[in-house]
Amino acid sequence: MKKLLSAIKNLVVGLFTTGKHLGRHAVTVQYPTEKWTMPERSRGIVVLLSDKETGELNCTVCMLCMRACPTAAIDIQYDKDEKGKRILKDFVVDHGLCCFCGLCEEACNFAALKMATKYEFSTLNKEDLVWHTDKLQEVGRDVPYEKPERKKPEAKAAAKPAVKAEAPTEPPKDTATAETAVNPGKPSEELKPLTEENKENPGEGN
Repeated sequence: MKKLLSAIKNLVVGLFTTGKHLGRHAVTVQYPTEKWTMPERSRGIVVLLSDKETGELNCTVCMLCMRACPTAAIDIQYDKDEKGKRILKDFVVDHGLCCFCGLCEEACNFAALKMATKYEFSTLNKEDLVWHTDKLQEVGRDVPYEKPERKKPEAKAAAKPAVKAEAPTEPPKDTATAETAVNPGKPSEELKPLTEENKENPGEGN
């Protein structure tokens, strides 16, 4: 009996939900003639971004995205010039391994790659999912992005000259203290300087 009442309740709830949308416009998209625009922050295909003015890639070959990828879907190959600067040779993304986590985009500090909102890249051949630099750049040319502003390093404050610690000055020695140290048994007032007479008669001096 309880199962029957629960089924009737669920039926009524479903009919009520359907009735609310009667007479309104359709919410479904007639794909493929109509295509849904994905939200800006959605995690779509990985693409490389280029400078809008020069057309050159923003990638600086810092390797942060490759290190951040948990599935090793990114492979960066580079050469070095005479000065030791890295020059991008090939940027490879295997979308068959990509889990679309977005960690590569978060790790990049130069707006060099992005999870684009584009789709319809399915294929029957898994080799077609491996994209190289040319295709990654071509698909990402019209992808909008905001290039982060690099903060200029703050000027270091002028180092103050180190103040040399002065050696502690010794307090002046008190003659009375010195004499008391020689003859601790008697006060300093009773002590007399050692004269020639005292040398001859040491008993009289005391």
